[in-house]
Amino acid sequence: MAAKKDYYELLGVPRKASAEEIRKAWRRLARKFHPDLNPGDKAAEERFKQMQEAYDVLSDTKKRQMYDQVGFYSESGFPGAGAPGAGAYQQNPNMGFGGFDFSDYFTSGGRAATGGGRTETGGEGGFGGSFHDLFGQFFSHGRGEHAAEPERGSDLEYALSVGFWQAIRGTQIRLNINRQEVCGACGGSGSKSGTNTVCPECQGTGNVTQMAGAMRFNLTCPRCGGKGRVRNVCTSCQGDGRLTTSETVEVRIPPGVQTGSRLRVPAKGNAGSQGMPAGDLYITVRVEPHPFFERDGDDIRIRVPVSIAEAGLGAKIEVPTIDGRALLKVPMGTQNGQKFRLREKGVLNSRKGVRGDQIVEIAVEAPKVRDERTKEILREYARLNPEDPRAEIWSKV
Repeated sequence: MAAKKDYYELLGVPRKASAEEIRKAWRRLARKFHPDLNPGDKAAEERFKQMQEAYDVLSDTKKRQMYDQVGFYSESGFPGAGAPGAGAYQQNPNMGFGGFDFSDYFTSGGRAATGGGRTETGGEGGFGGSFHDLFGQFFSHGRGEHAAEPERGSDLEYALSVGFWQAIRGTQIRLNINRQEVCGACGGSGSKSGTNTVCPECQGTGNVTQMAGAMRFNLTCPRCGGKGRVRNVCTSCQGDGRLTTSETVEVRIPPGVQTGSRLRVPAKGNAGSQGMPAGDLYITVRVEPHPFFERDGDDIRIRVPVSIAEAGLGAKIEVPTIDGRALLKVPMGTQNGQKFRLREKGVLNSRKGVRGDQIVEIAVEAPKVRDERTKEILREYARLNPEDPRAEIWSKV
């Protein structure tokens, strides 16, 4: 039976390719060799089938692990009967099983069947399961206790509420956080006094040998992960190299932050393992509302009441701003809801170095009628201005 090409070669990716790189390679080749795009092209159809088979294995973590270790993957565990990757044994010269009838081998106690179709069964050293069962035992064991890879510390996320004026002017806040810090007892190594000993399972070689009938398998030691040494676990951190501690962090809130602003405090996340750098602390800000001022990005909005006389005759009025009082000219005939802009009276944007504006909305208030004189003036006003303020509405209904 002709050996199939290496799955990695079929997809054109290196053996250390990430899952994302494998996915992208598969999609690129699928667009090129898909049968629907190559009608009648048997070669393209066969290539597409091989690529599909390769992607099915390499995109699955467990299947890919078995393929990388033994050079093939088979659901049935019987490489001589058309299992995917049957010819791929050539990748590993120490595991040359191609063409061998494993079903007869394992049911005959390590002896191939001979003579007149008669098959011997049982016997010392016999293996009553399938080839798939055998490898399932080996590689599920091999995926046991491996030494953890060094990794950067994880980031921490905290939510922080600040007052309106703190957000406008900026402030310094002391924040109590819980984070993982390097264990002081072992210096982050996870080992007692930084020492380790020879692995008792592999005697320091990093490999263990397992037998199945007449076959010998040389596998990575599951206890030490192939390093040949195991740690004397630190009793303070139980081997993790890190301890959870409470810490007070000084956080600078820059002027102009708003709800949703995200601040980064470098290296104040969890400590990394085995000497890797710590993660970062990220703080998401929520600004508490103000009874009069309203934030709109870098702009400030405020609604200011004026009397009928001020709106009708025009006036100069004082309005509050985040810097204090400012003078606003209300022109004659100002309408309710009309808006005026005070340039650069908004919030300072620290990144852009510019300030927003303040938007003042006019709220015309009706007078409180307390005497007959006021009533007479209003009646006179009505006689002089008989226009219907709702005329425009009725014209469109």
